[in-house]
Amino acid sequence: MLATAQTLIWACLYYSFPALLLHWEQALGWSRADLTAAITLAVFVSAICSPLYGRLIDAGKGAVMMTSAAVLGGCCLLLLTQVEFRWQFYLLWGVIGVCMAGSLYEPCFALITRARGEHAKRAIIMVTLIAGFAGTISFPVAHSMAVEFGWRSAMILFGLTAILVVAPIMWFGASAVERDGNARRIADIYPATTQRSFLYSPVFWCLAIGFGLTALMHGITLHHLLPILDERSIHPEVAVIAISFIGPMQVAGRLAMMAAERHVSNHGIAISCFVLMGISALLLIGADATPALLIAFVIFFGGAWGMVSIVRPVIALELLGERQFGAKSGALALVFLAGSGSAPFIGSLVWSWGGYELVLPGLSLLALTGLALYLVAQKSATTT
Repeated sequence: MLATAQTLIWACLYYSFPALLLHWEQALGWSRADLTAAITLAVFVSAICSPLYGRLIDAGKGAVMMTSAAVLGGCCLLLLTQVEFRWQFYLLWGVIGVCMAGSLYEPCFALITRARGEHAKRAIIMVTLIAGFAGTISFPVAHSMAVEFGWRSAMILFGLTAILVVAPIMWFGASAVERDGNARRIADIYPATTQRSFLYSPVFWCLAIGFGLTALMHGITLHHLLPILDERSIHPEVAVIAISFIGPMQVAGRLAMMAAERHVSNHGIAISCFVLMGISALLLIGADATPALLIAFVIFFGGAWGMVSIVRPVIALELLGERQFGAKSGALALVFLAGSGSAPFIGSLVWSWGGYELVLPGLSLLALTGLALYLVAQKSATTT
């Protein structure tokens, strides 16, 4: 149930934005930078809310929180069809950011990890194997609906799906996991000083910033992929097909991770994620001249990101410990989502300075820097 709910809520609240970006640009007459500032705002708000939501999960209120977030998010999507001014667009995406923090992977994985501890990895993989198809659903549906009936029809479909389909499934799935966790664990209640002690650890900050840079890279790539391919004269239909296959490649990456888990450590998987994401950005540079590079990009980028979503909470549990994990997960999510939230707008700014010829090598540099920080975190954790 959580897997189904995550698939649909990601399709509705997150992937609907990049899927409709070009349609909004044409229909509303706002610049790309103005539009992407809205999703930047949404994910920044999500980052700010994440520590609070982590504490709610520790307090056993995860199911109520996630269900309420899905309902409120769906209502905001419906209201987006009525916007006339940019401030209305920004306000609604700001509220959607609150809903993202309470319903997407971060709270879901924190809930599962809190309930199952060191055995959470396989459960997280099972959720993400299905949820990896969120983009595969969102992009073709949004594109088809927008072309045939207008972008507002697409938003109505996404909004009703979040309210009428996602919310009930989310409630039953999250409640079951939460009951299992509460039955097996003592409540996570510690003094305030103990709750915040991990914030003074260099392991925490290197880990947070290292993976935060992958979020920055992923966000820039995802939200600018259609414009990048359009600039390289890739046919719009081919571009939509390519981006739709990123989801299945995430699933393929997770299946490969399952197959190799007896032979490759979580540490090795984390390193491969940084390396593959760095290579994938460079492949896009020549995608117009060599179409095979676009195929390789989809495989590397999708596969690596699919593994990142699983390995992040697992690595965090290994390096930071299980105690008060909701609070730790929320704090890590703040940095991660700050990177994701700033990504579309930063991508637009860098594009305005030097075009995508400057953006794409910069993405590889982000991956390399993230890898260096992760290695520092790993080494620091093993020597303390």
